[in-house]
Amino acid sequence: MEAHHVRFPVSGTSAAAASARQRLAGAIRAWGALLEPELLETAELVAAELITNAVRHAGKGPISAGARLSDARLLIEVTDTSPDVPQVGLPGADEEGGRGLFLVAALADRHGFDPMPAGKRCWAEFEVSDPVQTSRPLPLQRS
Repeated sequence: MEAHHVRFPVSGTSAAAASARQRLAGAIRAWGALLEPELLETAELVAAELITNAVRHAGKGPISAGARLSDARLLIEVTDTSPDVPQVGLPGADEEGGRGLFLVAALADRHGFDPMPAGKRCWAEFEVSDPVQTSRPLPLQRS
């Protein structure tokens, strides 16, 4: 399978977060012939959560979002300049937010964060099964 990669900066506003989510989802969808539809939808949701968290909690410094697809995995990563460690947990039933990392933990095959000299990298990884081959002709049926 051909490797794919995309990375771009994200400014720290809600509008920029929405635009970045759409841009990253569009890049991943452009590789869609290689991925199962369910994996695409899950990866898009996880990307949206990681980007939103970075903008919400570390929006003052540089943020970047990216994805890499190789033979065995799809990796989604978001870097920011905040040293704050992300916490997975469930908020109270009355709270409107705070479920993002819980969703990431539930949906990704692996996830985590890596401290960096100026912030951190939050990531989620999905195992990629045999790619969907949309260009392969269907066998002829004989009557």
